[in-house]
Amino acid sequence: MSGETAPRGKVGRPPRLSQEAVVAAAERVLQADGAEALSMRRLARELGSTPMALYHHVRDKDELLLLLLESHARRIPNQELPDDPRERLLAVAFTLYEVLAERLWIVEVLAADPLVVPSAMPMVELMMAAAVAHGRTPEQAVDVYRTIWYYIVGSLVMLANRERRKARDGTPLDRTEALGRLDAGELPTVAAVAGRWSELTNRDTHREGLRALVNGLLPPDPARDAATVR
Repeated sequence: MSGETAPRGKVGRPPRLSQEAVVAAAERVLQADGAEALSMRRLARELGSTPMALYHHVRDKDELLLLLLESHARRIPNQELPDDPRERLLAVAFTLYEVLAERLWIVEVLAADPLVVPSAMPMVELMMAAAVAHGRTPEQAVDVYRTIWYYIVGSLVMLANRERRKARDGTPLDRTEALGRLDAGELPTVAAVAGRWSELTNRDTHREGLRALVNGLLPPDPARDAATVR
Protein backbone atom coordinates (compact mmCIF):
# COMPACT_ATOMS: atom_id res chain seq x y z
CA MET A 1 0.00 0.00 0.00
CA SER A 2 1.31 3.44 -0.90
CA GLY A 3 2.52 5.67 1.87
CA GLU A 4 0.76 8.66 0.32
CA THR A 5 -1.96 10.25 2.42
CA ALA A 6 -5.35 11.17 1.03
CA PRO A 7 -6.13 14.87 0.71
CA ARG A 8 -7.84 16.16 3.82
CA GLY A 9 -10.87 18.42 3.76
CA LYS A 10 -11.46 21.25 6.19
CA VAL A 11 -12.25 20.01 9.67
CA GLY A 12 -15.78 20.88 10.73
CA ARG A 13 -16.88 21.88 7.25
CA PRO A 14 -20.69 21.74 7.07
CA PRO A 15 -22.26 19.18 4.71
CA ARG A 16 -23.15 20.32 1.22
CA LEU A 17 -26.66 21.71 1.21
CA SER A 18 -29.34 21.10 -1.38
CA GLN A 19 -33.05 21.73 -1.58
CA GLU A 20 -33.64 17.99 -1.16
CA ALA A 21 -31.53 17.91 2.02
CA VAL A 22 -33.39 20.90 3.48
CA VAL A 23 -36.78 19.34 2.69
CA ALA A 24 -35.73 15.99 4.17
CA ALA A 25 -34.51 17.67 7.36
CA ALA A 26 -37.78 19.59 7.65
CA GLU A 27 -39.76 16.36 7.42
CA ARG A 28 -37.65 14.79 10.18
CA VAL A 29 -38.36 17.74 12.48
CA LEU A 30 -42.07 17.65 11.70
CA GLN A 31 -42.34 13.92 12.32
CA ALA A 32 -40.42 14.13 15.58
CA ASP A 33 -41.76 17.31 17.15
CA GLY A 34 -44.67 18.65 15.10
CA ALA A 35 -45.33 21.81 13.13
CA GLU A 36 -44.67 24.24 15.99
CA ALA A 37 -41.06 23.04 16.27
CA LEU A 38 -40.19 23.79 12.65
CA SER A 39 -38.18 26.95 12.04
CA MET A 40 -35.32 27.88 9.75
CA ARG A 41 -33.06 28.20 12.81
CA ARG A 42 -33.96 24.65 13.94
CA LEU A 43 -33.32 23.33 10.42
CA ALA A 44 -29.96 25.05 10.30
CA ARG A 45 -28.96 23.28 13.52
CA GLU A 46 -30.14 19.94 12.13
CA LEU A 47 -28.03 20.46 9.02
CA GLY A 48 -24.98 21.95 10.73
CA SER A 49 -25.43 25.13 8.75
CA THR A 50 -26.82 28.64 9.16
CA PRO A 51 -30.32 30.01 8.52
CA MET A 52 -28.96 32.33 5.81
CA ALA A 53 -27.48 29.35 3.93
CA LEU A 54 -30.90 27.68 3.80
CA TYR A 55 -32.40 30.66 1.98
CA HIS A 56 -30.24 29.84 -1.04
CA HIS A 57 -32.37 26.71 -1.46
CA VAL A 58 -35.84 27.71 -0.22
CA ARG A 59 -37.29 31.21 -0.32
CA ASP A 60 -38.99 30.99 3.08
CA LYS A 61 -40.80 28.61 5.41
CA ASP A 62 -43.99 28.73 3.31
CA GLU A 63 -42.13 27.56 0.21
CA LEU A 64 -40.45 24.82 2.24
CA LEU A 65 -43.81 23.56 3.52
CA LEU A 66 -45.31 23.71 0.04
CA LEU A 67 -42.43 21.64 -1.36
CA LEU A 68 -42.98 19.08 1.38
CA LEU A 69 -46.73 18.91 0.89
CA GLU A 70 -46.43 18.72 -2.89
CA SER A 71 -44.02 15.79 -2.67
CA HIS A 72 -46.49 13.84 -0.52
CA ALA A 73 -49.58 14.85 -2.49
CA ARG A 74 -48.04 13.40 -5.64
CA ARG A 75 -47.83 10.02 -3.88
CA ILE A 76 -51.58 9.74 -3.20
CA PRO A 77 -52.58 6.54 -4.99
CA ASN A 78 -55.05 6.53 -7.85
CA GLN A 79 -58.09 4.38 -7.22
CA GLU A 80 -61.13 3.04 -9.01
CA LEU A 81 -64.14 4.93 -7.73
CA PRO A 82 -67.81 3.89 -7.50
CA ASP A 83 -70.32 5.30 -9.99
CA ASP A 84 -72.71 6.40 -7.26
CA PRO A 85 -71.81 10.02 -6.32
CA ARG A 86 -72.35 9.54 -2.60
CA GLU A 87 -70.21 6.37 -2.50
CA ARG A 88 -67.62 8.09 -4.69
CA LEU A 89 -67.39 11.02 -2.29
CA LEU A 90 -67.10 8.61 0.62
CA ALA A 91 -64.31 6.61 -1.05
CA VAL A 92 -62.26 9.77 -1.63
CA ALA A 93 -62.88 10.94 1.95
CA PHE A 94 -61.71 7.55 3.28
CA THR A 95 -58.53 7.76 1.20
CA LEU A 96 -57.81 11.32 2.27
CA TYR A 97 -58.25 10.49 5.96
CA GLU A 98 -56.14 7.35 5.81
CA VAL A 99 -53.30 8.91 3.82
CA LEU A 100 -53.11 11.80 6.28
CA ALA A 101 -53.37 9.50 9.32
CA GLU A 102 -50.04 7.99 8.24
CA ARG A 103 -48.47 11.46 8.08
CA LEU A 104 -49.97 13.39 10.97
CA TRP A 105 -47.49 16.24 10.65
CA ILE A 106 -49.19 17.22 7.36
CA VAL A 107 -52.47 17.79 9.18
CA GLU A 108 -50.77 19.94 11.80
CA VAL A 109 -49.15 22.04 9.07
CA LEU A 110 -52.40 22.52 7.17
CA ALA A 111 -54.36 23.28 10.33
CA ALA A 112 -51.89 26.03 11.24
CA ASP A 113 -51.49 27.46 7.72
CA PRO A 114 -54.04 26.29 5.12
CA LEU A 115 -51.76 26.38 2.08
CA VAL A 116 -53.17 25.53 -1.34
CA VAL A 117 -51.32 22.44 -2.56
CA PRO A 118 -51.80 22.12 -6.35
CA SER A 119 -51.01 18.40 -6.48
CA ALA A 120 -53.76 17.71 -3.91
CA MET A 121 -56.46 19.61 -5.79
CA PRO A 122 -57.55 16.59 -7.91
CA MET A 123 -58.96 15.08 -4.69
CA VAL A 124 -60.85 18.28 -3.99
CA GLU A 125 -62.18 18.16 -7.57
CA LEU A 126 -63.35 14.56 -7.09
CA MET A 127 -65.19 15.43 -3.89
CA MET A 128 -66.83 18.54 -5.29
CA ALA A 129 -67.75 16.83 -8.57
CA ALA A 130 -69.42 13.99 -6.64
CA ALA A 131 -71.50 16.53 -4.72
CA VAL A 132 -72.50 18.27 -7.99
CA ALA A 133 -73.40 14.90 -9.53
CA HIS A 134 -75.69 14.35 -6.55
CA GLY A 135 -77.53 17.59 -7.30
CA ARG A 136 -75.57 20.25 -5.42
CA THR A 137 -74.46 23.52 -7.00
CA PRO A 138 -70.70 24.18 -7.23
CA GLU A 139 -71.09 26.67 -4.37
CA GLN A 140 -72.83 24.05 -2.24
CA ALA A 141 -70.17 21.53 -3.23
CA VAL A 142 -67.55 23.80 -1.62
CA ASP A 143 -69.50 23.57 1.64
CA VAL A 144 -69.69 19.78 1.31
CA TYR A 145 -65.93 19.52 0.78
CA ARG A 146 -65.17 21.99 3.55
CA THR A 147 -67.36 20.19 6.10
CA ILE A 148 -65.68 16.86 5.37
CA TRP A 149 -62.23 18.47 5.44
CA TYR A 150 -62.88 20.07 8.83
CA TYR A 151 -64.03 16.73 10.22
CA ILE A 152 -60.86 15.02 8.96
CA VAL A 153 -58.52 17.72 10.20
CA GLY A 154 -60.18 17.98 13.61
CA SER A 155 -60.09 14.22 14.14
CA LEU A 156 -56.47 13.90 13.08
CA VAL A 157 -55.21 16.90 15.03
CA MET A 158 -56.64 15.29 18.17
CA LEU A 159 -55.00 11.99 17.22
CA ALA A 160 -51.65 13.75 16.65
CA ASN A 161 -51.83 15.46 20.03
CA ARG A 162 -52.71 12.18 21.73
CA GLU A 163 -49.84 10.33 20.05
CA ARG A 164 -47.35 13.06 20.92
CA ARG A 165 -48.49 13.11 24.57
CA LYS A 166 -48.20 9.32 24.71
CA ALA A 167 -44.68 9.46 23.25
CA ARG A 168 -43.68 12.15 25.75
CA ASP A 169 -45.26 10.66 28.88
CA GLY A 170 -44.99 6.98 28.02
CA THR A 171 -48.66 6.23 28.70
CA PRO A 172 -51.90 7.49 27.19
CA LEU A 173 -53.95 9.98 29.18
CA ASP A 174 -56.61 8.17 31.22
CA ARG A 175 -59.69 10.07 32.42
CA THR A 176 -61.29 7.07 34.15
CA GLU A 177 -60.57 8.24 37.70
CA ALA A 178 -62.00 11.73 37.13
CA LEU A 179 -65.06 10.35 35.36
CA GLY A 180 -65.61 7.87 38.19
CA ARG A 181 -66.30 10.80 40.51
CA LEU A 182 -69.23 12.06 38.43
CA ASP A 183 -72.68 12.15 39.99
CA ALA A 184 -74.56 9.27 38.36
CA GLY A 185 -77.85 10.91 39.37
CA GLU A 186 -77.10 14.05 37.35
CA LEU A 187 -75.20 12.39 34.47
CA PRO A 188 -76.58 8.86 34.26
CA THR A 189 -75.71 8.22 30.60
CA VAL A 190 -72.09 9.34 30.94
CA ALA A 191 -71.68 7.55 34.25
CA ALA A 192 -72.90 4.31 32.71
CA VAL A 193 -69.81 4.17 30.46
CA ALA A 194 -67.34 6.08 32.66
CA GLY A 195 -65.28 2.98 33.38
CA ARG A 196 -64.77 2.37 29.66
CA TRP A 197 -64.34 6.00 28.62
CA SER A 198 -60.74 5.70 27.39
CA GLU A 199 -61.50 2.51 25.49
CA LEU A 200 -64.59 3.96 23.84
CA THR A 201 -63.16 7.37 22.96
CA ASN A 202 -59.93 5.93 21.53
CA ARG A 203 -61.67 3.61 19.07
CA ASP A 204 -60.99 4.20 15.38
CA THR A 205 -64.45 5.08 14.07
CA HIS A 206 -63.44 7.39 11.22
CA ARG A 207 -65.24 5.35 8.56
CA GLU A 208 -68.50 5.29 10.49
CA GLY A 209 -68.18 9.02 11.19
CA LEU A 210 -67.45 9.92 7.57
CA ARG A 211 -70.31 7.77 6.31
CA ALA A 212 -72.74 9.46 8.71
CA LEU A 213 -71.43 12.88 7.64
CA VAL A 214 -71.68 12.16 3.91
CA ASN A 215 -75.17 10.70 4.29
CA GLY A 216 -76.19 13.89 6.07
CA LEU A 217 -74.64 16.15 3.44
CA LEU A 218 -75.94 14.12 0.48
CA PRO A 219 -79.09 12.38 1.74
CA PRO A 220 -80.24 9.31 -0.18
CA ASP A 221 -82.81 10.14 -2.87
CA PRO A 222 -84.75 6.95 -3.76
CA ALA A 223 -86.10 8.39 -7.03
CA ARG A 224 -82.70 9.61 -8.22
CA ASP A 225 -80.96 6.43 -7.05
CA ALA A 226 -83.51 4.28 -8.90
CA ALA A 227 -83.01 6.32 -12.08
CA THR A 228 -79.24 5.91 -11.77
CA VAL A 229 -79.56 2.13 -11.45
CA ARG A 230 -81.70 1.95 -14.60
